[in-house]
Amino acid sequence: MVIAQSNTRLSSDRSLDRDCTTLSRHVLGQLKSFGPNAQDLSALMNRIALAGKLIARRLSQSGLVDNALGFTGETNVQGEAVKKMDIYANDVFISVFEQSGLVCRLASEEMEKPYYIPENCPLGRYTLLYDPVDGSSNLDVNLMVGSIFSIRQQEGNDELGDAQDLLQSGHKQIGAGYILYGPSTMLVYSIGRGVHAFTLDPSLGEFILSHENIVIPKHGSIYSVNEGNFCQWDTSMQEYVRYVHRTEGYSARYSGALVSDFHRILFQGGVFLYPGTQSKPSGKLRLLYEAAPLAFLADQAGGRASDGTQPILDVIPDHLHGRTPLIIGSSDDVALVQSFVKS
Repeated sequence: MVIAQSNTRLSSDRSLDRDCTTLSRHVLGQLKSFGPNAQDLSALMNRIALAGKLIARRLSQSGLVDNALGFTGETNVQGEAVKKMDIYANDVFISVFEQSGLVCRLASEEMEKPYYIPENCPLGRYTLLYDPVDGSSNLDVNLMVGSIFSIRQQEGNDELGDAQDLLQSGHKQIGAGYILYGPSTMLVYSIGRGVHAFTLDPSLGEFILSHENIVIPKHGSIYSVNEGNFCQWDTSMQEYVRYVHRTEGYSARYSGALVSDFHRILFQGGVFLYPGTQSKPSGKLRLLYEAAPLAFLADQAGGRASDGTQPILDVIPDHLHGRTPLIIGSSDDVALVQSFVKS
């Protein structure tokens, strides 16, 4: 009887029953190589994971730590009010990569120009683009936020320091993903070989593989959009939302954090929309830091991402902080929204 009880207790602890695959081990397994490029990508993902752990710790203590919440009183390059956590998270990514020897440049929506690490540039031929805190309007009310990242290989010498090689399509990404800070901290990534999710085990201090080869359902019941902007949309978007209002089976879910809303759709299916408005025809989301990385994941998971007229991964930005409308999620649902746009 004692043995049976012991076996029951052990079998309920998944961490003891399964082969714990760490993030770095998974990257190497994906590439089936221990060569320099594979080791670089593994090390890059480890650094991103470290940044996620530091930000998650800060968020978990934010209500108790001075100067963790609220606004700084400054605005970023987009003219948006900056939160203290935006600055902290941005500095975390810089600090984590400065001594890595891996990355020559970091580009963030919080910085007008890329941050160069000259001592890394002879060897570190990668650029990390990131949104340090997506959904920062949720911070002061303790709701979910995330970090979005994209990895690109540097092309050319960039002697002028203007990062013109980054003004290329999303197909140039060699990896992308996000970190979701919620009831548990999850890191979701792809290096072009499917989409995989890791959950942070606080007792181990490691991200452990929890969902492998995620596939977005072809259709889902969820539509996620800020309907407060309804009167500012063009007619096609208004007609689509009227359609889901009168069609049984749809549910509205919108959190105010792109990472959170996309994460739900990645697992459950549906569509997220952030269309342009009369005052902002290009929408609010940044192409390089938000839309393209998530489009990379959607594509790898069998979903779709569009700006309404073309795939997001085909869009070429005209500057580092260019914006784009976004329709992303299940392939059938994105196609349905596009049918309204085309009509």
